[in-house]
Parts: sequence; structure tokens; C-alpha cells
Amino acid sequence: MSNLVALPIILPLIAGILMAFIHKRTKVVRTLSQVFAVLHFLMVGFIFLQVKNNGSIILETGDWAAPYGIILVGDLLSMTLVLTTSVIGVASVFFAPQSLSKQQEEFYFYSFFFLLIAGVSGAFLTGDLFNLFVFFEVLLMASYGLIVLGNGKVQLRESIKYVLINLFSSMLFVTTISFLYSVVGTVNMAQIAERVREVEQQGILTTIGIMFFFVFATKAAVFPLYYWLPRPYISPNPVVSALFGALLTKVGVYSILRTFTLMFNQDVQLTHTLFIYLAALTMLFGVIGALSTNNVKLVIAYNIIPAVGFMLMGIGIFTETAISGTIYYLVHDMIIKAALFFLVGALVYVAGTSDLRKMGGLIHHHPLLAWLFFIASLVLAGIPPFSGFIGKLLLLQGGLSQDELMIVIVALISSLLILFSMIRIFIRGFWGEKQEDPHPERKWRGLKMTFPAGVLLALSILLGVGAEWFYPTIQSISEYLMDPQLYIDSVLKE
Repeated sequence: MSNLVALPIILPLIAGILMAFIHKRTKVVRTLSQVFAVLHFLMVGFIFLQVKNNGSIILETGDWAAPYGIILVGDLLSMTLVLTTSVIGVASVFFAPQSLSKQQEEFYFYSFFFLLIAGVSGAFLTGDLFNLFVFFEVLLMASYGLIVLGNGKVQLRESIKYVLINLFSSMLFVTTISFLYSVVGTVNMAQIAERVREVEQQGILTTIGIMFFFVFATKAAVFPLYYWLPRPYISPNPVVSALFGALLTKVGVYSILRTFTLMFNQDVQLTHTLFIYLAALTMLFGVIGALSTNNVKLVIAYNIIPAVGFMLMGIGIFTETAISGTIYYLVHDMIIKAALFFLVGALVYVAGTSDLRKMGGLIHHHPLLAWLFFIASLVLAGIPPFSGFIGKLLLLQGGLSQDELMIVIVALISSLLILFSMIRIFIRGFWGEKQEDPHPERKWRGLKMTFPAGVLLALSILLGVGAEWFYPTIQSISEYLMDPQLYIDSVLKE
């Protein structure tokens, strides 16, 4: 049974290698990719149910007991995020043929795609910090391949920026791991959590923790480290933008959540107060960016940033309710961001431009796309009874319970501004008098591009209206995170 937890990593690796050998046979590769993606989803769903019903699954690779061997930990948090990743992966492989050119599909898109899924899944499942670095590098190598698919000058420029930023953060990541190892003598997360209690110089650990936060905040695009994100995320194909927006920043948020609930929770007054202030600034500057542009793709990319602020808010407040809000909002945002990038990709395709000033009246020619975008805007902004509302309600309850009025007010203002930035696209792009369809020949393909987004949107709505089904699981995860000893005992088997 313990070997099951390796399958979410191994299966996409095998699929990626296979696709590399047959990359020229486009129809075969498409079909096999869709089969592998669905198989990955079913397998991860089965493992998730096993963990939910029977507890965490721990794999000690090579039969080397923790903390000496490589450990994979399939607990309820990691499997929830791997399952969400798998759902987005399925939607992406069905969206990709409508979005990519034949040349882009043949140029190893599906190999890089499965490598990305393997890297993200591994980052969620690993039980030690060095292998978290390794899986970060795996998903980054895949993202480097995906971001350069195409031949535009802008894309090349943004790709170089993206690679340099991540190269710097990766260097800092491995350096910080070495600092921590010199203090506690291990990279196993459970053993680190055990040993940090015994370290007399807590100031050193707090400094190392802040260095780790700097690394993860760069990946997650927390203020002031968000400046690199928007344009590299919109320069590649829409399906790649969706994968980046839904998955990559969330691995950074997950890393902050895991490390600062498990290992670096000695000086909460300092670190988590810092998180609250940075969360407020992240929300405000992100939404200001979304309001400052007429590029519809940039609006969605900038709206990634305030969402990260909401998640960091829950980690900073550091109560069970607030942590539940962070996890609920994390799952919600992964799904809705993928759906929105799909919808905006379809919008740009049928309009022939990403400039909002050159659009108008598209609802008359593309009503399904228009209304799906409108509903997705409400979901993103947190209008009840959608999933965004559930996550934000928990975060606000957590903030009020700790008298954190400043962050609560900023969160409410940011939510209103997010809604305004999205409705602006709907009013100026879709609403208005009927005009001549700029590209009538693109109508059918544009319609097909909306189907994967519609499925993700339906799932996001279900997360909201069916919150009573999902919240007990989220609550049990937050209780588990607030008691690090549960993780330590499950991994070290004490």
C-alpha cells in the first residue's frame, strides 16, 4: 500500500518519456495524453480516498527508514493538492489541441506537460527539504520548456527574465537548506520539526526560516517579489498560462504553509505578523496592477497576486479557522485560475486581440463564453454562494477572532476591486451593441475551447454550494497542521 504514494509522480514521468519518442504523431500523442491524464486522476482519486479513510501513507524508498532515506508523505493536505493538480491536468490536455498549433504540439508540449505534473506532485508529496528543492527544479525545467514554445520576440524576452529569477531563487534555496542542515543535522521535515525544539539559539532558526520564506515568496509572488510574474505568465500559449497560474505559485504557497506550520513556528509573533503585513500589501498591489491595464490576459495574471495575499493572510493569522480558509481558498484558486486562463484564451482567440479597448458586443456572437466568464468573475471575487466566498469567509472569521481588523478591511476592499477588474472585461468586452463578428470562422473552435473551462467552473461552483460536504475534510487538515506532532509521529513512527 505504501508504494501507491509514488504513482502520482511515476505515472506522468513515464507518460512524458513515452510522448517524447512519438512526439511527431500528433493524433496518437493527443489521445494517449488524454488517457494518461484521466488515468492519473483516477489513480490519485483512489489514493486520496485511502488516505481520507485510513490515514497518511508513508513511503520509505529503498526500505531506508526515516530520516535516513527519501520519504514520500501522502497525508490529507498533500493528496488534496495532488488531486486538484490532476483535475487541472485533465482539463488542460483536452484544452490543449484547441489552443496549440500543430508545430507547438509536436515540439514536446505533452512531454513537458507531464514532467510539470510530476514535479508539482512530487513537491506536494516529498517529506524532506532537499527533495522539495529537487522537485522544484523538475517542475521549473518543465516550465522552461513550456514557456519557450513559440517564436515571438516578447516571449523570448520574458522567458529569459523567468529563468533568471528562478535560477536566483533556486541558488538561495539550496544555500538555505545547507544553513539549516548545519544547525539541526538533517533535511527530513519530521526530524527537523522535532529537533528545532532542542536548538537553544532560536534566533538563528528564525533567520533561516525567513530566508526560506524569501525563497518560497519569490516562487509564490508575494509583495515585493511579485514584479516578475505577470508578463512571463501571459507570454506563452493560453494552456501554458493556465498551468502556470494554477499550479506554480501554489507550490510556493504550499511550501510556506507546510514549513511554517511544521518547522518554523517558534517565533510566531515575529514571522506571522510579518506575513499579515505582506499579505495586505500583496492584495493591494496585485489588484492595482489588475486595474491598471487594458490587456485582458494581464488582468487575469495580476489577479493571481491578491489571491496569494489571501492565502498568506490565513497563514499569518495562524488559527484553525484561518488555516482552513487558506486551504479552501488554495484549492478554489487553483481551479478557478485555470478556468479563467482558458476563458480569456478563448476570448482573445475569437476577438483577435487582447486589448480590451478593441473589443465590444461579443456576447451576441459568443453567449456561452460571455456568461461563463461572468460566472467565473463572481467566483473569483468571492460572491456567495461560490467557493471563493467560503474561503474568504473563513479567513475573515479567523482575522476577526484575533482582532486583525487591518487585514480584514484590506481583504474586503481587495475583493471589491477584484470584482471591478473582472466585470470591466465583461462590460467592455462582451456587453454592448451588436457588432460584426471580427472572426466568424473561429466561432466553432472558440466554442470548443470553453468546454474544459466550463467543467472546471462547474467544479468550482460545487465547492461553494456543496461546502458542507467538503469543509469537514478541510477542517481536519487544518487541525492536523496545527498539531505538528501528528506529522512527526506518522513519519518517524514514534
